[in-house]
Formats: sequence, C-alpha cells, structure tokens
Amino acid sequence: MFNVSRDFAPPFKMISPYFIVGTIFYIVSVASLFFLPDKFSSSSVEVLSWVHLFLLGFVMMVIFGAMAQLVPVVLEVGHFSVDFFYLIWPLLFIGTGMMAYGFVKAPFLVAFGGLVVVVSMSIFLADLFLTLKKVEHFSLTVKSVIVSNIFLALGIIVGFLMSLNFAGAKGADIAVWLPAHAFLVAGGYVTLTIIGISMVLLPMFSLAHGFDEKPVTVSFYLMSGAIFLLFISVLLGSVFFKWVSIVLVFVSVVFYLKQVWIIYKGRVRKENDIWAKSLFVGYGSLLTALIFGVLYLPFRYEGLLLSAGWFMFVGFFGFLIIGHLYKIVPFLVWFERFSPLVGKEKVPMLHEMIPKKAADWEFRFASVGMALGGFSLLTGTMALFKVGAFLMLISCVFFGYSMWFMLAYGKSKKVEK
Repeated sequence: MFNVSRDFAPPFKMISPYFIVGTIFYIVSVASLFFLPDKFSSSSVEVLSWVHLFLLGFVMMVIFGAMAQLVPVVLEVGHFSVDFFYLIWPLLFIGTGMMAYGFVKAPFLVAFGGLVVVVSMSIFLADLFLTLKKVEHFSLTVKSVIVSNIFLALGIIVGFLMSLNFAGAKGADIAVWLPAHAFLVAGGYVTLTIIGISMVLLPMFSLAHGFDEKPVTVSFYLMSGAIFLLFISVLLGSVFFKWVSIVLVFVSVVFYLKQVWIIYKGRVRKENDIWAKSLFVGYGSLLTALIFGVLYLPFRYEGLLLSAGWFMFVGFFGFLIIGHLYKIVPFLVWFERFSPLVGKEKVPMLHEMIPKKAADWEFRFASVGMALGGFSLLTGTMALFKVGAFLMLISCVFFGYSMWFMLAYGKSKKVEK
C-alpha cells in the first residue's frame, strides 16, 4: 500500500493524537448543531463559530495528521523535522477552542485563539517548505502541496488580521476580506490538497492504473488561478476578477469530478466498501454544492448558499475524510504493530481491522442526517434540521467506536468486534 520507509515514517504515537482529537472535534461540532438559533445567516457569529470548530478542529487536524505520514510518500523525502508534529496538534486544539468559544461568548478570545492557530500552522508550514527544499521530482501532487500551502499561509494571515478586527482592534475589514479568507482556506488549501492527494489515494485504494490525468491537471491549474484571482480582486476591489474567479472554481470542480469518474470506471477493485460508499456520498455532495452555488448567483436566496456550504463542508469534506480514515488508520496501526511480525507469525488483513457493522451504521445515519440537514437549510425547515443533526449525532457514536476499535487493534488481546 503506502511505500513508506521506516526511516521516514513518523512514530504512531505522534500521529494518533491528530485522529483522536479530530474525531472529538467532529463529535463536538455535530453536537453543537443543536445550539444554532432557529434563524441564522451565513455570517452570524454562531455559524462562524461552528465553521471554525469543524474546519480547524476536524478537517485541518486530520489533514495535518495524515500529511505527517503522506509527505514522505508524496515528496519522496523525509521531514525536515518530524518532531514539529508534537507541537502542532496541541496548539491547534487550544487555538480552535478559543476561537470557537470567542465568536459566541468572548470576542477578545478570537484574536488570541487566532494567534495560537497561526503559530500552529506556521510550524506545519515551516516543516513542509523546508522539506520541499530536498524535493527533486515535481509531480502534479507535489505541485498541489506547494500551491495549497502557499494559499494556507495567505489564508491564516488574512484570518488573523480579521480576528483582530472582530476582537475590537485594528485589523482587516471582515466584510471585505471574508470571501478571500474562505476561498484561500477552503478552496485554496483544503480543496487543492484533496485534488492533489486524491491522485495518490484514489488509484491506490481502488487499484486503478494507466488512466488519463488531463482533467485533474486542468482542474488544478483552474482552481489555483481562481483562488489567486479572487485574492487579487479583493486587493484591487475588482468585481470583474471576482466573477471570473468564481466561474473558474466551478469549471475546476467539473474537471475534477470528471477525473474521479475516469478513475472509478477504470478501477480493478469493484467492492463498494465503507471507503467507496463514503466517497459516493462525498462526491455527490460536491456536485450538489456546485449546483446550489451556481443557482445562488442569480437568485441570491440565502437557503441556497447555506445548503451549498453544508454539502461542501459536511458532505464533501466530512465524508471524504471519514471514508479515508477507514483506510489510513488501519494501515498505520498495522504498519506500527504488525509489519515487524510479517514472516514470523500470522498477522491480520487490513479489512479485519475495521468494525464493519459499526462503520456501516455510521455511514447510514450520517448520510441520511447530512441529506436532511442540507434539504432543511434549503427550505428553511429548522425542525427537520434538528432531526438531521440528531441522526448525525447517532452516527458519531458508531464513528467514535470505530476509531477506538481501529486505533486500539492489536494493542490489547481484549479488543474484539
């Protein structure tokens, strides 16, 4: 599976906290849906708090943990200093908590939390860019890592300046810079990272080879250009550049979905396991978010924007990350605890390290709850939104158990399905 040398691979005790804390943040973010007011907008403080809780605490936490392992695979060199990863997750944990609480209860904490988050991500970026100095082969995936992390650097700077303004100090105008911050982080970093890394993970997990990579190449350059143009549009106050960037984002997503379809059609592994089913929902959510986003532009109906954001964050980011955790975590556990035993005694298969029934129930409750949540935001039916949130909260019980089962596998003989 992963071609990882033990000289490059970070110790498991370094990576596991990212997945544990990320899981906790996911559960907390789902539970916090019940505390959203009956009527809210995309710019309300409760929504800002939830977005940062979900994006920083869950999405970014898990991505950083995964990148600790994937950077040596993608870049084919060891980390500049893998010990940096002992510092990143505690700081990100503290900073995210301060920001999420600060948005709704204590605005001054937003700036302090933002500073802690900046320090955490700066450590991550320092290791990454110093590691990149040793890279000799620049594939599309390597380019996506470089560009996405440049956008992350810009995004956290803009975000911190806005946090100063929110806390009452002199900083960036939130009304002006919020779209740029959102595009830089969600589109420039998270989406570009997914586009690049998926060209490693999707073919590997589906056993697809020899496919045409032109669509994803076009998608990468269009998305990169779109995010850059949007940033420039804010600097210059150009409405034209803003609209061009939005169009480019939509076209980029279409090309990326075309690439995913090509890989799917050419896969050797036909089994629709929990990973494959999670990706079906994830990419379906991305397509839904794209359609709703397009419809929002002429109609300006707030429900379309809220629903598009929901399907993008909870549907696309959420299901893709959780689906890949069912692949990545068992491998990392197997690599740490069982790879030294190969040839000496019987070792488990990776699929045996996943609690299949719990994972299936997690998927069922989460997919239905997510769909109900998106539909309720579209129609403004908040009672239905609570039903969706409740179903997702039930899914969290199964997800939490699944993560515990996979992380503890082989650590104790008492661990059983």
